[in-house]
Amino acid sequence: MARNPNPIDDLMNRARLVELVGEAGWRAVREMFPGPAFDQWSEGLDALVSSGLGGRAVALFAKVTPACARLVGAEATLRLVPVVQQAARRAGEGPAIELLVASDHAARLLGGRDAFSSWLAAMEELAAAAPESLQAVARQTEFILSNVDAAGFRRWLLAGLRAAGDDPGRRLAYLSLADGAALRLFRDGAGDTTFHHVERHLRLYLAALWGMRPVIRAAPRGPAVKPVRRTTFDRYMIRMPESFPGYSAAQSERLYRASLAHVGAHLMFTPERFPVRELKPIQVALVSLIEDARVEALAMREFPGLGRLWRSFHVAEANGSQVAPVLLARLARALIDPAFRDHDPWVRKGREMFHDQRGRWDDSEMSREMGSLLGNDLGQMRVQFNARTYVVQPPYRDDNLGLWDFGEPSTSADEQAEIMTDSIKIQQTENEDQPHQRERAEQARDEASIAARLSAVEDDVGLPVARYPEWDYAIGHDRVEWTTIMDFSPRTARPEIIDRIMADYPEVTARISRLIRSARVSRPVRVRRQPDGDRLDLDAAIQATVDRRSGLTPDPRVYETSVLRNRDLSILVLLDISESTKDIVRGTTTSVFALERAATALLSTAMAEVGDPYAVRAFCSDTRHEVRYYRIKEFGEPYGDAVKARLAGLRGGYSTRIGAAIRHAGAELRGCLTHRRLLLIVTDGEPSDVDVLDRTYLVEDARRAVQLLSQEGIDVFCVGLDGNGTGYLSRIFGRRNVMLIDRVAALPEKLPMLYFRLTH
Repeated sequence: MARNPNPIDDLMNRARLVELVGEAGWRAVREMFPGPAFDQWSEGLDALVSSGLGGRAVALFAKVTPACARLVGAEATLRLVPVVQQAARRAGEGPAIELLVASDHAARLLGGRDAFSSWLAAMEELAAAAPESLQAVARQTEFILSNVDAAGFRRWLLAGLRAAGDDPGRRLAYLSLADGAALRLFRDGAGDTTFHHVERHLRLYLAALWGMRPVIRAAPRGPAVKPVRRTTFDRYMIRMPESFPGYSAAQSERLYRASLAHVGAHLMFTPERFPVRELKPIQVALVSLIEDARVEALAMREFPGLGRLWRSFHVAEANGSQVAPVLLARLARALIDPAFRDHDPWVRKGREMFHDQRGRWDDSEMSREMGSLLGNDLGQMRVQFNARTYVVQPPYRDDNLGLWDFGEPSTSADEQAEIMTDSIKIQQTENEDQPHQRERAEQARDEASIAARLSAVEDDVGLPVARYPEWDYAIGHDRVEWTTIMDFSPRTARPEIIDRIMADYPEVTARISRLIRSARVSRPVRVRRQPDGDRLDLDAAIQATVDRRSGLTPDPRVYETSVLRNRDLSILVLLDISESTKDIVRGTTTSVFALERAATALLSTAMAEVGDPYAVRAFCSDTRHEVRYYRIKEFGEPYGDAVKARLAGLRGGYSTRIGAAIRHAGAELRGCLTHRRLLLIVTDGEPSDVDVLDRTYLVEDARRAVQLLSQEGIDVFCVGLDGNGTGYLSRIFGRRNVMLIDRVAALPEKLPMLYFRLTH
């Protein structure tokens, strides 16, 4: 408490404080806040009392602050006072008390003045912006800071506030970690390589290795869920740990691959689950260990390189202690590593038994017999085994639950149907094989399949086909699997509508066709023995030198150049059909949507005449959960009445979540095998959606999507129709990649800029 001008009152106040916090607490306060710092501490205590906080909060303050000061210093600790005051004022005494408790965890886990101050500043922002969530975040502080640093905590917090907007209920769900997206985001912020970073590569790896495409998911994780430390699998799904803490990025990626290759070996070579029956826990563990070694031995026969991958994670030493987990780890290494020497009789016996039965490695019953015998031996050795604390080693191996039939009640037919339906939904929405992993013919077959599925659903019911991340510029991170692409069947109208548009612009159509045909977009072809060119033709130059020295007249054609002779270009036209396209173009009576449709019809006619493979898509959005994607024309489909009917049937509506649409269109273009691949976006340029308040957010996400496609060699160009949002286009696409038009007749004037970019 602050110094009182009356010494007697001062002594009485201090006596009451000593009584409140105890002698030990009082000594800790005086030790950690010496001299002037104690006066500041006393004034802070007075301020909390004046704020209406009761005796519990005061006692907690006196207990927590010395512990914090010991870790982060007195100065940083005293900054807690105004934050607790604000918490009490805006959220009440309960959240203020939770904040004091959380500060103790934060100081212990962050362990530095600057990091603690950063965490405290984030909590102060939270108290001001979302007081209803302060108590929930304070309660989760220990769990969150066990996974991320102070910067990651702040990024996760800002992402939650942004995602929920002005909805207190959504904010509370996110910030209390009831939302799975919140868990994933702060895991990404931890700096570890997480499952979501390598998920797509893992699917491709398993498919390439074993020809399998099972559902692969990250195991659930949260403050109320025990962390999953090993991969697990069953008949329907593989679940992998969300991360492997303590491993570098490169080690984590190798560990994920090793784990998935191991599970794949089980799926290939373990024909059915073992019934537990009368086996003891130690025997179950040993049968599992032998089965692990058996399937790995079979896998290494086909892929010897897997041995190097798996052996790198076996680190058990031959001189370990005589306890069950250590002995099992030593045996596991002995069975896979020929160079490992262990003189323990039990380990040596296990190794000899395993290799003596090499001829039975194709029989999984061998694992049960051998594991049972080795388990009996450990029992006779009086080696204790605690199944509750046992963790399979090394870390790439699964938890073995998928190997055993524990005699559960049989699943009802309804439950089985529900499980299978969930698996199908996951496979549809995760779409692990993006088109760039297939040949063009296979992609066309998939497109036809999607079209067939869409024809079976109602016009206004979409089919989820992919999930994509979304870039949050404020936190500098992707929100993993944040948006869902829904394929919708386009409505149709009379194709004559498009024919009438074409009839209005016959000269424009002809000019566009000539422009597109004259452009040579292809791989450069080297032409040798030219009289002039970009560089010397070495063969011709050498021959000319030989001729001259031989007294012959040399051939003067000693240059070579590169020319573009053929066309090698694929184009995907992506139309923005959001509500904003209903706006009228300035100075005209034409809507942006009408201008957009006319421009697309003209481009489609010209590209069809030239013969370039091209597709047409349209998009709009209704929150991140429903980015609508309409397939107007497929790459191999003729430009006829069916396509015109779909184009004529388009109607503007909903919002413009353009980043997700760009990512999905880019995924389609990856499957095109042409030299140049162009994504041509026709839009009025104003990204928006009903669940996003910050307009810069979607602009930056679209910019990020464009940048990533450019890095993959996919050209992204924009035809900006003169709406209200064209100011955003240069930021998203770059000034050189945007052409603005306000009338259809302007297309021939602008298109040369696009083809100049593609040919230079």
